[in-house]
Amino acid sequence: MAENEDILVNVENGVGLVTLNRPKAINSLTHGMVTDLEKALRKWENDDSVQSVLLSGSGERGLCAGGDVIAIYHSAKGDGAEARSFWHDEYLLNAYIARYPKPYVAVMDGIVMGGGVGVAAHGSVRIVTDTTKMGMPEVGIGFIPDVGGTYLLSRAPGLLGLHAALTGAPFSGADAVAMGFADHFVPHGELAEFTATLVADGVDVAVSRFAVEPPASPLLAQRGWIDECYAGETVVDIVAALRGHDAGPASDAADKIAGRSPIALAVTLEAVRRATKLDTLKDALREEFRTSCAALRSYDLVEGIRALLVDKDKNPKWQPPTLASCSPDLVEAYFAPAEPDLTFPEEEQ
Repeated sequence: MAENEDILVNVENGVGLVTLNRPKAINSLTHGMVTDLEKALRKWENDDSVQSVLLSGSGERGLCAGGDVIAIYHSAKGDGAEARSFWHDEYLLNAYIARYPKPYVAVMDGIVMGGGVGVAAHGSVRIVTDTTKMGMPEVGIGFIPDVGGTYLLSRAPGLLGLHAALTGAPFSGADAVAMGFADHFVPHGELAEFTATLVADGVDVAVSRFAVEPPASPLLAQRGWIDECYAGETVVDIVAALRGHDAGPASDAADKIAGRSPIALAVTLEAVRRATKLDTLKDALREEFRTSCAALRSYDLVEGIRALLVDKDKNPKWQPPTLASCSPDLVEAYFAPAEPDLTFPEEEQ
């Protein structure tokens, strides 16, 4: 298969190998990559000669830095149709990966953010390493955690998921295991041998030979102040608690939150809390499709992407400008059904 394609797909000894192949963009997902990944998975699902799937990213920087945000920026400045179509197909893929009938091994090495989490952390065998830098940084661009992120974040121990969602800060491979985003820790230096063993001898042999006890999770060790501070009713309350706490990391968290989109923060808090009460990943994805479509109509998504990735002045002018000005009605509007809403093919049968 041509090396200049955005996604490389082949089968070796019964293993379906998928490589995200946009290394200069840290393998950010385009709509075409989402379509091609689903196509490969559908084909292999019914192919008895394929026993398992292995997802990895090309280059040294990471598996996937997220969705192609610049494409979303241009769509948001127009009619938004392409962004909605991308999210629709991406979220259906996320749900499909979660219920895939064959072992789906995701190597979450290096940077794994946003959409990268979506194609990896719903798999059945999730590998992290000592270089893993995972996160859901959406609030930094006026967006809300999606790709099933609210489902995972809401199920992390205590309020660790809320901390990760509201700061947007990356967390380590050890943290990912502790938070339920990953299953196994394989040293980065042994990934090549892990992959070779998986292709030669199968998933179970590779995992048993190369997975090691992960290091202690730094986030888990800080659960005391995190659970205390993030219990506040509103983001304003949470920031006040963080500012009033004597732990240095609490003050750092408050500083990070202060730079994020106020409306994205308020909606994210509500989204993660709602996700704790949802029964399935599909329910969470449907809610996320609603918040994503609402963000597409907002001022902050275009402004956040402009400030961070287009003009790169890192000086977004958010609207509303403060957390205090994000009314409950404004937040609630983000959860109104999308037109049309996200539906899953199996629900229509």
